[in-house]
Amino acid sequence: MTAPGFAQVLTEGVELLRGFRRRRTAVTEARHAVAEWSARHPAARPQLVVDVRPGSPVVDYDLLVCHPEGGTVALSAPADDGVPWLADHSTHWAAGYLVSVDKVHVHVAEALTMLRRLPRGDRAVHDEIVEQSLLLNEIMTDDEPLDEEDVRAAADEFRRSRGLHDRASTLAWLAEMSMSGEQFEAFIAGIARRRRFRRRKEAELAPAYLADHQADFDRVRALWVTACQPVNGELLRGLGGLLGCREAEITIGERWAGELPAPLRHAARESMVGPVEHAGGYLTGMVLERRASRDDPETLAAAGAAAFREWLAARRKRASIEWHWL
Repeated sequence: MTAPGFAQVLTEGVELLRGFRRRRTAVTEARHAVAEWSARHPAARPQLVVDVRPGSPVVDYDLLVCHPEGGTVALSAPADDGVPWLADHSTHWAAGYLVSVDKVHVHVAEALTMLRRLPRGDRAVHDEIVEQSLLLNEIMTDDEPLDEEDVRAAADEFRRSRGLHDRASTLAWLAEMSMSGEQFEAFIAGIARRRRFRRRKEAELAPAYLADHQADFDRVRALWVTACQPVNGELLRGLGGLLGCREAEITIGERWAGELPAPLRHAARESMVGPVEHAGGYLTGMVLERRASRDDPETLAAAGAAAFREWLAARRKRASIEWHWL
């Protein structure tokens, strides 16, 4: 690239920056504009840097371009107050951020809205935040329009998770969170895009996963007892074997085979299992009925959900995750 050519790149880059709308909802639009402009100046290898202000709908932009003699030139063109965001926020680059997952940088306020519910069992808060951040990485370039059903389903899911059962409670929550209507629309749109990505990924992965894990998707009706001491399996048929047990938990129901306690998963119909050591105690059970797996919608949906969990775990292992404990 010649010097005059680079001067033209700088001039066009400044004009491009000055034309961007500084709202969170306009970031995708800005990225597309830079991508189109980059195609006309491949030697400059332009990169758009977006700074999202914590608790604000306003964003700032920088444009990085490669100098023809080496190095990088950063363009900043604030059109309103005249203060480049780099100077305006002259603290550590991660100030206000909680975690970075690959290309996604999550602010503390954003992390709080990611939590659909308080984690239970062995699932921690940070696991939920990382999972949602991984999905955000996957939809960064998603500009496909959302249909009304996608948005409505995402809004309903969010309101249910927060116990917002009517318009009044939703408006009260928005006021409490200091969230504008525009911010809420963008927030729900993000949920809708993540839900759509997950739904499509599950449908994509389901057939192969089911083919590889057929036995895990048998429908099994079983009865089992977990106890602090061994239970006689033959007496289990009338439950009389439990009378001398200090403490026991009885379960009877229908499950996917893969969701049963491990000793029962692949047991044949009407077969008795145990007593065997299990989960710090003993398990005794019997399979009452077993139906071979089929590729019907219900089974494919279950296989897709399991496949997605496996895919997400693998995606997390490949991710760059950095927590900013500032």
